[in-house]
Amino acid sequence: MRFTSIICVCLSLGLALGIVAVYPSFNHLFGSVKLRALPNSPNGYTPTNVSCPADKPIVRNAAGLSVNETTWLESRRQETVFAMKGRFSHLNMTFFDAVSYIESHASNISDIPNVGIVVSGGGYRALSNGAGALKAIDSRTYGTTRMGHLGGLLQSATYLSGFSGGGCLLGSIYINNFTTVSELQAHKGGVWKFQNSIIKGPAKKGLGDWNTAAYYHNLDELVSGKKEAGFNISFTDYWGRALSYQLINAEDGGPGYTWSSIALTEDFKQGKMPLPLLVADGRNPGETLVGSNSTVYEVNPWKFGTFDPSIFAFVPLKFLGSRFDNGKVSSDICVEGFDNAGFIMGTSSTLFNQFILRLNTTDVPEKLKSILGDLLQGLGKQSDDIAIYSPNPFYNYEYATIAYRNTPNLNVVDGGEDKQNLPLHPLIQPIRHVDVIFAVDSSASTKNNWPSGSPLVATYERSLNSSGIGNGTVFPSIPDTNTFINLGLNTRPTFFGCNSSNLTGPAPLVVYIPNHPYTMLSNKSTFQMEYSIAERDDVIENGYNVMTMGNGTRKGYSDWSTCAGCAILSRSFDRTGTNVPEVCKECFAKYCWNGTRNSTEPGSYEPALIVAKNSAAKDSASYLLAFLASVLVLGPVLG
Repeated sequence: MRFTSIICVCLSLGLALGIVAVYPSFNHLFGSVKLRALPNSPNGYTPTNVSCPADKPIVRNAAGLSVNETTWLESRRQETVFAMKGRFSHLNMTFFDAVSYIESHASNISDIPNVGIVVSGGGYRALSNGAGALKAIDSRTYGTTRMGHLGGLLQSATYLSGFSGGGCLLGSIYINNFTTVSELQAHKGGVWKFQNSIIKGPAKKGLGDWNTAAYYHNLDELVSGKKEAGFNISFTDYWGRALSYQLINAEDGGPGYTWSSIALTEDFKQGKMPLPLLVADGRNPGETLVGSNSTVYEVNPWKFGTFDPSIFAFVPLKFLGSRFDNGKVSSDICVEGFDNAGFIMGTSSTLFNQFILRLNTTDVPEKLKSILGDLLQGLGKQSDDIAIYSPNPFYNYEYATIAYRNTPNLNVVDGGEDKQNLPLHPLIQPIRHVDVIFAVDSSASTKNNWPSGSPLVATYERSLNSSGIGNGTVFPSIPDTNTFINLGLNTRPTFFGCNSSNLTGPAPLVVYIPNHPYTMLSNKSTFQMEYSIAERDDVIENGYNVMTMGNGTRKGYSDWSTCAGCAILSRSFDRTGTNVPEVCKECFAKYCWNGTRNSTEPGSYEPALIVAKNSAAKDSASYLLAFLASVLVLGPVLG
């Protein structure tokens, strides 16, 4: 009997390990996130002079995509074909065979849907809510590829865009080798230890006060190295270093890791993941506010720049910090290491003017308030509450406007300061031909920190700007924020731009997915910088349910997964002249905004929970624990 029991236990453990191999999201229960492999900065955090390559880096105009991106797209788009077939294989589209549709058009890649995903800003609330959304659409998350679920949407996407909290989410995923959200949030060996406030620093053995002091000493030492090397610094350097401790799985937050190193990883080069795009805004010298006509910058693994007419150019990201003059490096000396991964993430989330105002209400130990206050106020007086990109890579660039051509430094700030708190800008560029954008909005637009559609309104209004800042981009018509609240468009997914013939030019269909309370009230303050493990996981779980409509359990929305599939196919149907299937007609009738408006002032918006906690989204650990429980029960019985 004992021998038989041992055999059963061994077989059960073998089966469990087999499940771990099949479902990588289980790995976090047994191990930890793999360390990064490419700390490729020549001198850690300090940008360093190097010999320029034979083909010196140059500034190129934005009339077309870079050679890097067009070459990469050849691989990525083929990968999305495979992923879409898997995605549609677990959808019920009644009499329409979506898998056969994809297969029949795969020989002409331009007919295949081109998918983008964007994750809004909003601090750790946006990071966690967005994490739940990405977890729900990642086929590596256990359970997401069952019938009627959304797994594989992430793998089907060509582009993934974020800034501020959403940008930190992207950075943590990509700088850690495009790992899963499950692995990043793992209780043992995970990266996201948000219970340790970014203000106080990571928990280590020893006296807490000494740990905090050592943490700030380390931040100051690394940032001082950049200053001593002759580069201007700002508080973003400190902020980016602090973020790295919480987001990058490497000693001291990986001071040698760069954003451009993403392009060097084999899986990325082979198109195994979407292209990550970070967004930030430009702020002219002396300005304290960012207007709707501000320059919107994009950071991808190869380039930094903008499609906006103020510059309309990109520079090689790897060589930021080099001295460019009229689009060319002015000597044989280049700089590498300026694009530190933490600094890039910090650039996209520079909320320091607001942070200064809220310093007395943030969770900062009293002994640190005076130190931080002096530092923040001092930097603010110098107009350094921004990220300084110096020297300006577009200096004397003949096609840039005077404001950007003549300044020695670029001042770059949080991408949400122009009120476009969804990073849609890179994906509405006509040159990228994006068909559908899934927009996860965690904005704190209402009085009690829920979305109201305001980022969509801002992007729509910018596209109509008479100054030409829109530069030919077209965006679907969007109602006012009162209409969003009055009609409940901020409580469920809504499609905008369904009828492409009504648009003035090519534009994607936008699937708006607002944060909403399913299993918890996830309307946390943007300035909350400390989350317990349970609180973090609850917000992630709620985000999972926001993306999946409670895995289709929300009353009246069991068709959500199918209708999300129809949104993906919509523009492709137009290009191929395919009759829209009846199931999709029903979806569009239900989810598309039909133009109705109600602009009266709404009452207080205080949404209630939709589903009981844990009745919809389930972490992979739950499935594993259930399996192990069955082993414990069946082992003795079989024995």
